[in-house]
Amino acid sequence: MRKQIAAANWKMNLTLQQGEQLLTHILAAAKPSKQNHQVVFAVPFPYLAMAQERISGMAGTFIAAQNCSDKKSGAYTGEVSVEMLQSLGIRFVVLGHSERREYFNESNRLLAEKLNICLENKMQPIFCCGEALQIREAGTQNEFVAQQLKESLYHLSGEQLQQVVIAYEPIWAIGTGKTASSAQAQEMHAFIRQQLAAQYGATVADSISILYGGSVKAANAVELFSQPDVDGGLVGGASLIAEEFVAIISALK
Repeated sequence: MRKQIAAANWKMNLTLQQGEQLLTHILAAAKPSKQNHQVVFAVPFPYLAMAQERISGMAGTFIAAQNCSDKKSGAYTGEVSVEMLQSLGIRFVVLGHSERREYFNESNRLLAEKLNICLENKMQPIFCCGEALQIREAGTQNEFVAQQLKESLYHLSGEQLQQVVIAYEPIWAIGTGKTASSAQAQEMHAFIRQQLAAQYGATVADSISILYGGSVKAANAVELFSQPDVDGGLVGGASLIAEEFVAIISALK
């Protein structure tokens, strides 16, 4: 069975002390209950070492960086390399979040380079894709997401692709309180899996975890995660509330 993943994205929130307290509460109350369950915390760069120490020895629990550089090393002030992340024991990296695409102009081509350097160094990317409201209203969301997949992923081998977690983010549902219905989420997740199957075959496509990211909360997690092609969630605001995220972890199928 595919990995079922509850991934918290703290974004640019919390002080170190607040982050420590939040982790303490969540880790005390919730642990992956099945072998195929994983819990991932994507925390700000300054908190990676603290968070990695806190989850030490906890099976099925991992820390992720929220981004990484496409360069190995060098004169790139302010950037963080995959090698730096590895030295902290970090295994996951979120790539291509809609906010990185929108505010920092990250292109599909750049994300392909970031995917390459992560996979070359045994880091597992959580690759984000998804459409804005105007694209959804125009009815062209399938073509848009298919293009994102093609330009960032399709140069990879099937073996490499199986190391990638995909997160579908309907951008119109991020931080807006709006959520794609469970039927809308399933429709796009199934479409993404069909696209991967056409490129790599059904065996590869069926092995890849596809997460939903867009105002996931305790109240809708069970219904969203029950969909056959939804393998968990990439959770923003609700992951900053211990009781909410604990309930979301418990909703994994």
